[in-house]
Amino acid sequence: MANGNAQVIILKLTKSNYDNWCIQMRALLGAQDVMDIAEDGYSEPVSKEAEVALEEAQKVLLRSDRKKDCKAKSIIYQGLDESTFEIIASVKTSKEVWETLYKTHKGADKVKKIRLQSLRGEFESLKMNLPETIADYYTRVMIIANQLRRNGETLTDTRISEKILRSLDLKFDYIVVAIEETKDLETMSVEELVGSLQVHE
Repeated sequence: MANGNAQVIILKLTKSNYDNWCIQMRALLGAQDVMDIAEDGYSEPVSKEAEVALEEAQKVLLRSDRKKDCKAKSIIYQGLDESTFEIIASVKTSKEVWETLYKTHKGADKVKKIRLQSLRGEFESLKMNLPETIADYYTRVMIIANQLRRNGETLTDTRISEKILRSLDLKFDYIVVAIEETKDLETMSVEELVGSLQVHE
């Protein structure tokens, strides 16, 4: 989708990338000033007669809302492959498209709870592998931490820092002790911790 001179590449939605797709799509819809229509929708008149009876200002607003809705749908459609498009092909508004995609990929609360349990277990069982670097391990931890957060888990920097410190390779034991004795993990960001570890690495 072109916007001025900039070419915007829209990520295609797959079975496994809904969270990342959603973040990018929100940014794009927001930049095009149509995210509100996709999330909240707009009021359609109940009949043709009701539409005819609208005052001129209401008709102008309705035309504007319909145009924004079409723009939002058009942007979302560009991020879908053929099989995913079939799921939403029969829905009328961008709000219905947005909600259908959410329900399809995020599922009901029960599925979300199961997903959270799985992610929690994955987070807790993380261990640094040899010859993995601090940067690579940090990336693995943050991927799971961000998935947990996107699924509703409250995950503080302190908890992530503690997880990293207790799951490092044994060769970092003396560094872990030094950091725990000299730094306050409550006020230290995860990035600062990783920076300190990389210095010693």
